Amino acid sequence: MTKTLYAEFTVKSGSEERVAEMMRELTEKVRQEPGNQLFLPYTRQTNPREYFVFEVYEDDAAFQEHITADYGAKFNGELAAHIEEDGSVLTWLDAVN
Repeated sequence: MTKTLYAEFTVKSGSEERVAEMMRELTEKVRQEPGNQLFLPYTRQTNPREYFVFEVYEDDAAFQEHITADYGAKFNGELAAHIEEDGSVLTWLDAVN
């Protein structure tokens, strides 16, 4: 069963360029993960400091590989200094069948 979620966070003023660069680097790596099906980062059209990242993984194991990847830990460690929240706010989704 797929694992589907979205992550949200708000970038602090002045950190926009660094976070955009970090997100581009992370996106490239995550999309290469064998169990990743989608990794789509967006910013809100009316406030580009607000990020919304839609993610789909093949299953629980694929998601666990994702969250334990070294580059993800590095990303999250640096991201904490650049966002208003304590971390990304995750929302888990279930498909409507």
